[in-house]
Amino acid sequence: MNSLQIFNTLSRKKELFKPIKEGQVGLYVCGMTVYDFCHIGHARVMVVFDTVVRYLKHLGYKVHYVRNITDIDDKIIVRALEANEDFSQLTQRFIDEMHQDEASLNVLKPSLEPLATKFIDNIVSMIQTLIDKQHAYVGSNGDVYYSVESFTGYGQLSGCKLDDMNAGERVEVDENKRNPFDFVLWKSAKVGEPAWLSPWGEGRPGWHIECSAMATCCLGNHFDIHGGGMDLQFPHHENEIAQSEAATGEKFVNTWMHNGFVRIDDEKMSKSLGNFFTVREVLKQYRGEEIRFFVLSSHYRSPLNYSDEQLNESRSALERLYTALRNVAPVQNTVKSDFVQRFEAAMNDDFNSAKAISVMFECANELNKLKTRNPEQASLLAHDLLTMADPLGLLNQDPEAYLQSTAGSNEAMSSDDIEMKIAQRLQAKTEKNWGLADQIRDELKEQGVVLEDKGLETTWRRQ
Repeated sequence: MNSLQIFNTLSRKKELFKPIKEGQVGLYVCGMTVYDFCHIGHARVMVVFDTVVRYLKHLGYKVHYVRNITDIDDKIIVRALEANEDFSQLTQRFIDEMHQDEASLNVLKPSLEPLATKFIDNIVSMIQTLIDKQHAYVGSNGDVYYSVESFTGYGQLSGCKLDDMNAGERVEVDENKRNPFDFVLWKSAKVGEPAWLSPWGEGRPGWHIECSAMATCCLGNHFDIHGGGMDLQFPHHENEIAQSEAATGEKFVNTWMHNGFVRIDDEKMSKSLGNFFTVREVLKQYRGEEIRFFVLSSHYRSPLNYSDEQLNESRSALERLYTALRNVAPVQNTVKSDFVQRFEAAMNDDFNSAKAISVMFECANELNKLKTRNPEQASLLAHDLLTMADPLGLLNQDPEAYLQSTAGSNEAMSSDDIEMKIAQRLQAKTEKNWGLADQIRDELKEQGVVLEDKGLETTWRRQ
């Protein structure tokens, strides 16, 4: 447990991870704003922190993982109005869709998945505390704002200093604020919009305060790890620190983790640029495990370059790993192998999944060599390979079933048809009709089916 190093955005260096409570980890991750289908950027957040949770459990920690859902904000209100739909119906619909995408990516459910609208009382209470402590004020328009100048540590996470920011260039000037960088905690109600009662009149919470309230309510004032995409570092996470620490008087989070951007053609993927792909779209061409492997093939803090070429490489890589496991019965090793030790060393180095996966391929190569020469040793290596794959959420399918399936639902040939063709080819070979045997092999290859002969036995997989 004691050798895990995590890069802390707050300190800008790797630190030995020491939980607040021995053997337990409190983790909060900013989740989705549910007004549309999840895109590949969301998939990266889901997979990265699911893997963090899995690996922490692999090390023996008890993990309390909280990932919130933002179910009220401007975009949700606009989308609900466009669809002529109650906002709560719209958000529930996309929550259900999000859970479907998560299942496709083999993402485990978090311990808690709090909804912002279920924490309104807690949010109001925190805002009142901030006003009482003179960290917040009611603007002339009825909105409640956080005063960034009241918090001396503002900018510690992002390195952004108020004095260095050009107010009219980085932030739209608002005459209702005392400082252009003050941010809204409570928005006064507009006609036709969802609203809740508060001491400052009807309204709804700002985005930043939602996470502070949910995180502290679910994990306490001070917890171990807070994660999210790199785009949230400023201002969202910076504002969370300011709100939470000003309200509670305690340190908010020990370790801050941020995953890198997904890029398309060397540009950051974003809805505003129109260069994004939904998980649902990608799943039409690729299996969820292939997408998951693609995400983990790069270090979580590095940019992730999306392309069909990268996903095709992930497909081929998974085929190699599943092929290594084919026709081998895993047997548990009584000692931790060199492969597993090196895998853990890679993951202990700031969850370096890319390096960890390279160790898995070394294991798979050795497994292939030993299948016929030393079946007993091969069985031990198969178990080692699965032991390494488990905290990555990979290789959880039966190898034969995986290799004989494909992405999407439109397979050119059914399994029964393929088996019938293989039987016909075997008959042709028995009759020494080599031309017909080759013809059947070529026909299957055209249908994306690859045959592998070992003596009189023929196995197959989809290409």
